[in-house]
Amino acid sequence: MGFLFVLIVGLVAGTISGIVGTGSSIMLMPVLIYQYGPKEAVPIMAVAAVMANLSRILAWWREVDWRACFAYSVTGIPAAALGARTLLALPSHAVDLAIGLFLIAMVPVRHWLAKHQLKTQLWHLAVGGAVIGYLTGIVVSTGPLSVPLFLFYGLTKGAFLATEAASSLGLYLSKSVTFERFGALTSDVALKGLIAGASLMSGAFIAKRFVLRLDPNVFRLLMDGIMIAAGLSLLWSAAFS
Repeated sequence: MGFLFVLIVGLVAGTISGIVGTGSSIMLMPVLIYQYGPKEAVPIMAVAAVMANLSRILAWWREVDWRACFAYSVTGIPAAALGARTLLALPSHAVDLAIGLFLIAMVPVRHWLAKHQLKTQLWHLAVGGAVIGYLTGIVVSTGPLSVPLFLFYGLTKGAFLATEAASSLGLYLSKSVTFERFGALTSDVALKGLIAGASLMSGAFIAKRFVLRLDPNVFRLLMDGIMIAAGLSLLWSAAFS
């Protein structure tokens, strides 16, 4: 029943992230941590995130901005590997605490970024890729940071979804390879990640028809609620683990 719940949440999370560009990891990670524990849940989510981003690329293939993707990935990929190595050295309760605090902190940060209406160029994407890549290696999702970075570059709707996914794909592949190299990504963990990722992929293709219909205000409220709820659940887990 627990694994069935993971699949159901994965389908819902994949659909929502396929519409708004992020949120699948934020929604699914607390469920994975409850089911498998934080040290196993993080590499499972890394594999699932690879598949989730791949599905968004396939759905919007013709709209990928490859220049923006390269600028972000060239620094983000090695930074993600370094962050993943840092994560493996941390105790489990510290992982819960770090992810929970990060998700809650991203709510005011996202509002600050939106308020200042920043405009980004390619070099901003490269700097952002390094910072966000390292954080991606440590915490489960940095979508609340990468989303405004690409939106302020001028990408919207399908182009935004495809480019953000293509850029994030390299980071999560780097993270997964690092986990495998240091023994955290076993065949059993990889299989769980592939199955969870399949539900995320299904949701992403369901979402495509709804992309043009979502009200931006609904998106912002949805993301704030998801991040606060997920962050509080992880802090609860850290406090009682």
